[in-house]
Amino acid sequence: MNYVTEKNNRVYVSGEIVSDAKFSHEVYGEGFYEFYVRVMRLSGQADILPVTLSERLIQGGMLCKGKTIFALGQFRSYNKIENGKSRLMLTVFVRELLEELPDKNPNSILLSGYICKPPIYRTTPFNREIADVLVAVNRAYNKSDYIPCIAWGRNARFVKSLTVGDKIAISGRIQSREYQKKLSETEMKTMTAYEVSVSKLAAFDSVDDFDIDSEFDLYSLQNKHDSIATTAEY
Repeated sequence: MNYVTEKNNRVYVSGEIVSDAKFSHEVYGEGFYEFYVRVMRLSGQADILPVTLSERLIQGGMLCKGKTIFALGQFRSYNKIENGKSRLMLTVFVRELLEELPDKNPNSILLSGYICKPPIYRTTPFNREIADVLVAVNRAYNKSDYIPCIAWGRNARFVKSLTVGDKIAISGRIQSREYQKKLSETEMKTMTAYEVSVSKLAAFDSVDDFDIDSEFDLYSLQNKHDSIATTAEY
């Protein structure tokens, strides 16, 4: 595992398992399971996040509904064919399970990558500024994850001035958001979108001149690099 790509995408989540674990796929004989975790916000609302975990990290009944999980990993994307169309799917890919960290934000993410679509800036009816941006984050083995992010206020104003190819670093949290998709004139379907809600961001020209750890002061995986690289890639 390339440590540079390991630094580009780091997630910590802790929360309650709220679904049964289902087998997802197998890579080089290693099985992976998917389930959902409820992560509470300070406001009392919750984000319900998809999580993918290797069978190598599963012990006993730890994936039972109602159990609490503390995990380090990455926020990853993949394409899934549904009704003949490709859909971008997102999941928290667990690299390591931890003991409880009582003083740690239960939902934190740090990304660095490249803007791969022109940012979309808009204002709400209440004049709140919002910007949507899609960030391509390099991964090992020449792969990339495409992570939708949403910025607010002055961060939104900053994002709208950026262009495709600009390098950007982001910290924030992963959020789930329900919306209504129109299937026909009479039928609507409730869907869930997952995105990174930006709390802090920075643009930079060179990785060599930008220390993402000191800039964002988040939990570093550097000392755990050897221990977390235990699962296959997909």
